[in-house]
Amino acid sequence: MSRIIAVVEAGGNPVQAMLAAEALRQAARRGGRDLAVEVRTERGVISPLPASPTADALLLVGEAAAPAGLAGMQAIHAGIAEVLADPAGVLARLDGGVPAPAAARGQRIVAITSCPTGIAHTFMAAEGLEGAAKALGHQIRVETQGSVGAQNALTPEEIAAADLVLIAADTQVDLSRFGAKRVFLSGTKAAINDGQALVTRALAEATEQGGAQATASAAPAAGKRSLSGPYKHLMTGVSFMLPFTVAGGLLIALAFALGGIYAFDDAHRDTLAGALFQIGGKAALALMVPALGGYIAYSIADRPGIAPGMIGGMIAAQLNAGFLGGIVAGFVAGYSVTWLNRALRLPRTLEGLKPVLILPVLGALITGLALIYVAGGPVAVALAWLTEFLRGMQGSGAILLGLLLGGMMAFDMGGPVNKAAYAFSTGLLASQVYSPMAAAMVAGMVPPLGLALAAFLFRDRFTPEEREAAPAAGVLGLAFISEGAIPFAAKDPLRVIPALVAGSAVAGAISMAVGAELRVPHGGVFVLPIPNAVSQLGGYVVALLAGTVVTALALRLLKRPAVALA
Repeated sequence: MSRIIAVVEAGGNPVQAMLAAEALRQAARRGGRDLAVEVRTERGVISPLPASPTADALLLVGEAAAPAGLAGMQAIHAGIAEVLADPAGVLARLDGGVPAPAAARGQRIVAITSCPTGIAHTFMAAEGLEGAAKALGHQIRVETQGSVGAQNALTPEEIAAADLVLIAADTQVDLSRFGAKRVFLSGTKAAINDGQALVTRALAEATEQGGAQATASAAPAAGKRSLSGPYKHLMTGVSFMLPFTVAGGLLIALAFALGGIYAFDDAHRDTLAGALFQIGGKAALALMVPALGGYIAYSIADRPGIAPGMIGGMIAAQLNAGFLGGIVAGFVAGYSVTWLNRALRLPRTLEGLKPVLILPVLGALITGLALIYVAGGPVAVALAWLTEFLRGMQGSGAILLGLLLGGMMAFDMGGPVNKAAYAFSTGLLASQVYSPMAAAMVAGMVPPLGLALAAFLFRDRFTPEEREAAPAAGVLGLAFISEGAIPFAAKDPLRVIPALVAGSAVAGAISMAVGAELRVPHGGVFVLPIPNAVSQLGGYVVALLAGTVVTALALRLLKRPAVALA
């Protein structure tokens, strides 16, 4: 009987390594094979091999390297997922060195991740893809299109050599670089929750990209289950709008800190406070609605839609239609430019005029006239009513809105429901309605903070790995990054998510009840010391603490002891 030695290593996932080792042992036992397995983890070696091992066949799984005594021996390589799916098939390859199937051999993958805010989901999805590809034995390079622009940008040489292009994005991504490549489209959630399943599916279902001007929203065939349609266009607009909102809000807060609440008066015109208010309020926030409209249109119609969308957004702002008008302008501009692009047939020699002359001019004309003569007035009336309604909210009405916004912020932690509440709150900043923003931000901080507190107080409800990760989640919560709670919720969603929703709803309700207002749409507790950034600071801190405690207590009641869950 030939003796087989297997070495298994899965990087930062020792549980998968041990599962793969056990699967190999059982398969070897059923097949009557003599197998010895060494499992290497970050905390040490399990079932170590003898100092001078002897073997007739060597199997290296995951990231494993050959033992020192067998360094020169030819080995068969396999991925962790491959072993878990078919351990007997992997062992069969040792009989005569049968090569791995084409789909199992290492592939070269390039990927792009992006989310509307470009903060947490973008980088969590990148980490998920990198870990998954490594575990499956593939090479991967991930470009992140985050809040500071593209990082680790893919080179033309890397794209040319790639076997697969994987787009994990909740916003529009330009695919013009990937002509004739196999492309698969997905949202970020799939990459975060189960990166290996996404990579495997992408390799199997990717389709060849056609057309040099294709975009992610124009090629949904491979990713039809991911975000698409009007919601994705809206989130693209919100993602480009946020930097204007954040910059404007912070600069206005600094102006108030230096010159008081009346820094916008003519008396402060020549002071530093007045200059900061002019930059933040009269420039940055003035561009917020045009940016929203322009990039909604960009998501729909690509670059020719930007100018009509921004012009429509500016008109919406001039008509006092606010962010609602910007949304209308973006969709009118995007769909009208798309229709014009398809309807206008020009000689080949004149096609170059369409994106730089014909489409922007006609698109701006249609959008502008539609807002001035049709939609602008009614939308302005609707926004004025909404503004007055929200400003007049007191008592049970305010508490109900806080409960709703708070629960939405925690329901999917960066997903569609969360971003709908956040987009609603940030949009109202342009109309000087600040209380929903306060409720949304305090509710968004609660899930990671509540989990961190629960892991500290009720240790038996969490695994050692979760307790180790809890402090990092707490820091993310302080910075208003709700996604820090996702790994905890993904393991036990039916118990964790209700606890998170309960705490965030309480925090949002208290914030609205005390009348807290927030002029800065991001930053978490780190912007609270800025004078006048938040009103009712004491009550606001109480809301944050109360929501955190409620979440922790709810987790104690709902979660089972970690041993019972294992």
